[in-house]
Amino acid sequence: MFNRREFLTLSGLSGAALLFSGPQELHAKTFQKEGKAMTNSYDAKDYSSLTGMDGFSDNALKTHFTLYNGYVKNTNELMNTLSQMIENKSTNTPEFAELKRRLGWEYNGMRLHEYYFENLTKKRTTIGKTLSAKINETFGSYEAWERDFKGVGGMRGIGWAALYQDVTNGMLVNFWIDEHNANHLAGGNPLLIMDVFEHAFLLDYGTKKAEYIEAFFKNIDWNVVESRLATFPAAEAGVVR
Repeated sequence: MFNRREFLTLSGLSGAALLFSGPQELHAKTFQKEGKAMTNSYDAKDYSSLTGMDGFSDNALKTHFTLYNGYVKNTNELMNTLSQMIENKSTNTPEFAELKRRLGWEYNGMRLHEYYFENLTKKRTTIGKTLSAKINETFGSYEAWERDFKGVGGMRGIGWAALYQDVTNGMLVNFWIDEHNANHLAGGNPLLIMDVFEHAFLLDYGTKKAEYIEAFFKNIDWNVVESRLATFPAAEAGVVR
């Protein structure tokens, strides 16, 4: 019997280093095997327009894009393999359980990177009135929110800093996501995502994570962040589900 690392290595799913053939617009398509639809798959999005962004070297960004492409490819391979295991009635096996656990890592690695790249821009933007009001309502002031968010990002460890909107009442909360798949706000609506894995800043800033966080804040696309806000009628009526 293989241990977890040996099994994932032999399965070709041990890490995010696999490269995808080329970034394209994200869309669902269908794997075909022996005339049967096996599972859905994803194409990587193209974020090359971010190159030239202040505070982020092109080398660091291109390395980051390659890493993201690996998550997309590994997600597709895992979904395809798991679909075949379901088809073969092989779900009551240690291999199925390990691959299911791994899917959370790869899938969230893919999706969190998409949130991250999409809330960055080379243009200077300012926070909108609706989001500003929501931040003031929750944290008391923008300054208090920013201090809290940067505090989350500066924590020791690898993971993500996330500004979530609570779907039960529309309020905001800053969360630490451990690696990719632990400590998510259940049902939370992600508004702002900041990658604080070492690969996001080491090439440009070494161990000076705080300088990377400052550069990140200068390049936030506040228009995208505000567009992610959702309206919750129950919360507006003062009802918490």
